[in-house]
Amino acid sequence: MDQHDRTRHYIGGQWVQPSGTDRIAVVNPATEQVIGHVPAGTVDDVDRAVTAARNAFDPGVSMAERRDRVARLVAALEPRLPDIATTIGQEIGAPLKVQRGVQTAVPMAIASSYRDLLEETNFEEQVGNSLVIREPYGVVGAITPWNYPLYQVVAKVMPAVAAGCTVVLKPSEVAPLSVYQFVEAAHEAGLPPGVLNLVTGYGPEVGEAVAGHPGVDLVSFTGSTATGRRVASIAADTIKKVCLELGGKSANIILDDADLNTAVKVGVGNAFLNSGQTCAAWTRMLVPESRYDEALLLARQAAQRYTVGDPFDPATRLGPLASQTQQARVRGYIERAVADGARLVTGGPEPARERGYFIAPTVLADVHSDSELAQQEVFGPVLAVMSYRDDDEALRIANDTMYGLSGAIWSADHRRAIALARRIQTGQLDINGAAYNPRAPFGGYKKSGIGRELGRAGLEEYLQTKSVQLPDSVISQQG
Repeated sequence: MDQHDRTRHYIGGQWVQPSGTDRIAVVNPATEQVIGHVPAGTVDDVDRAVTAARNAFDPGVSMAERRDRVARLVAALEPRLPDIATTIGQEIGAPLKVQRGVQTAVPMAIASSYRDLLEETNFEEQVGNSLVIREPYGVVGAITPWNYPLYQVVAKVMPAVAAGCTVVLKPSEVAPLSVYQFVEAAHEAGLPPGVLNLVTGYGPEVGEAVAGHPGVDLVSFTGSTATGRRVASIAADTIKKVCLELGGKSANIILDDADLNTAVKVGVGNAFLNSGQTCAAWTRMLVPESRYDEALLLARQAAQRYTVGDPFDPATRLGPLASQTQQARVRGYIERAVADGARLVTGGPEPARERGYFIAPTVLADVHSDSELAQQEVFGPVLAVMSYRDDDEALRIANDTMYGLSGAIWSADHRRAIALARRIQTGQLDINGAAYNPRAPFGGYKKSGIGRELGRAGLEEYLQTKSVQLPDSVISQQG
């Protein structure tokens, strides 16, 4: 496998030497082999990047220029998608179908949506005697995770550029290689120097330097709730805006009139997507008591069809977890759940392969709503199946966590499903497996985050609002 050594940061439109000499190894989680290195950035590197972004920021950048930047970046990104997909398969172990689908095709759809959205959005409106103007927020610090490396970068960088902002990007040190390919596309697209800057490194040094830098106007972070709390705390010292997309423990509610076979099959697939390393995964399956045993049998059969193996084998449906640390974390959750009284239906805590950070697809039954497994985000291929007596109890269980990111409802009666959806405290819900919409707002209630990504709502996070009061003489002339 080719080495992917990267020795430089991208600052001010150029690939520049880092201020330090330390490097970070990137490990293929399927083979446990080092496949490349990136610089371990420093506070000085962040300061250089913020200075470049500050110098490049023009609050009066024209709409035509914004559209052109986004269109050029979309055009430069598309032909690189096959190579990016392969890199993501190497750095996080995503199987081929996932590489080519949610890891690259979906980010491309999101990127294209911002090109189109700029054609539709009005950034000025008159309200009474006021001209209300939406202007770019300024310098954005974008801190992204490892589970969807291209998706998360696109979901932050594209709306920021569309809004007229400039960006300092800090990707996860676990999966930074595909992000370099994205930045190469941006360089090829001819973005003005300083509009996009890349500094790699560890969170406690580079991430915190971005969050706390006085030259950064807005921080957009995706990751764990604990780290999001830390980012928000650091950012508060300089009174900057914070957008957080954090953890989830989403409920998949299967009502008594649902097509149980379809609901369980799709629910298992969602829970195991990207080896369960998905913040919006439906990790709690809620089933009526009267159909519980039937649902468990269907869940076991569905889970056992998720072949664990080499991410580049077309037969593989479940790749490894992204790191040894993540594998140990997920194993611990399974072990404690069984010790706490949960019943193992299939899978378990033992490594699924001799080499690599694999965990077998795991289904657990008899999970209590107040247990650790029902309350905490596992971030692995682990599904908790829970029973309920009536719709009100299903609602209570669904809302009974600190999270509120996603979820699903299955019912033969769409009015019943929508009525229940209105009562669930979560940012996004799918009814009967409805299709993904890259222009629908995505974000969390409660401790799942602050703000929204995607679509117009995602664009508006990167805009300031200014009101200009107009005298009567100007209003009469306009009339």
